[in-house]
Amino acid sequence: MGQALQKELSPWMETALQQLEGHRENLAETDALLIKIELQTLYLVGAGRVQKNWPVSTSKFGIGNQSGSYKTPVGLHRVADKIGAHCRLREIIRARIPTGEVAPLGGAVPASRDMITTRILWLQGLQPGLNSGGNVDSYLRYIYIHGTPEERLLGSPSSIGCVRMGNEDVIELFDLVEVGTLVNIVP
Repeated sequence: MGQALQKELSPWMETALQQLEGHRENLAETDALLIKIELQTLYLVGAGRVQKNWPVSTSKFGIGNQSGSYKTPVGLHRVADKIGAHCRLREIIRARIPTGEVAPLGGAVPASRDMITTRILWLQGLQPGLNSGGNVDSYLRYIYIHGTPEERLLGSPSSIGCVRMGNEDVIELFDLVEVGTLVNIVP
């Protein structure tokens, strides 16, 4: 489960939160998510403090917003949809539909596939030309925060674009955030 911190914000977090200020109308309550690719960590920030953090895995192909690149997009996003509220732990979700099939933990996943399990937080880019519209649209690229059966790879880049989390962790996060929660993915 996520590590409860209640710690002060670091300078990079302050900057990342300031970048969200122009989008406050999209903000659900006061919480925001910060994903630091360099640290392979997702932070839940609220009330001026880090509330929790979790290890994640971003793309093994690096950072990029181009459609078809299999890279993790950077910039300002919001949680556009939450999918899988009633899925079981490690239940496989295909095309945003729960299959009823449960993935074995640690199972090998084909290199061309990023198995999606347990929950989905579907991200929508908020910066036209960077992660919204045209061939850089995070929503149309199906960029999610989601569970993975490859939890052993968390903390290192291993996805094909999405932000992967542990299955219990993504359930915890799913229950803590609302549609509209702002997300800043920073290098």
